[in-house]
Amino acid sequence: MATDVIFQAGQITKLQRAEMLNQTPICLWFTGFSGSGKSTLAHRVEAEFHALGRHVYVLDGDNVRHGLNSDLGFTDGDRVENIRRVTEVARLMVDAGLIVIVAFISPFRADRLMARNGFESGEFFEVFVDTPLAICEQRDVKGFYKKARNNEIQHFTGISSCYEPPEYPELRLTAGTTSIEECVKQILSLITA
Repeated sequence: MATDVIFQAGQITKLQRAEMLNQTPICLWFTGFSGSGKSTLAHRVEAEFHALGRHVYVLDGDNVRHGLNSDLGFTDGDRVENIRRVTEVARLMVDAGLIVIVAFISPFRADRLMARNGFESGEFFEVFVDTPLAICEQRDVKGFYKKARNNEIQHFTGISSCYEPPEYPELRLTAGTTSIEECVKQILSLITA
């Protein structure tokens, strides 16, 4: 960690940027197994916000690993760093006045707490996309579960690496049995409440 770095404050505040965009900046943090529906829901919610004229962006776990986090693997240490980096990006985006939707497995409670603590009160909403592992494996749209079961992928969440479900998320979605439309409605209700 750099020690000879001083934070440079700007002249425009987060509040001023949010007022210019006419919205309340927040971070919606979607967590759950691979195949739970996090990315599908994130992009559907993004489209809903966009239709309402909101400035919104999705940070998707797979997409971020193509660039910013392309140097990270899936060991526990790499997963911690993955979440630390995306938290910083999401925090900067909220500071810019945006609505940011993070769709990351983020398997460890401590990492999600660290993410939450990077935001001011009322800016962070944890959404647990609670889809049973068996349903995620049935979906297996990327073929990862099959590879993990055949030991072709190491450190795969739910198979050879643990997932710690949230204890107190702002919203728990039963995405395995609830329609996408109803899940999106619940998410939007959480934000507009």
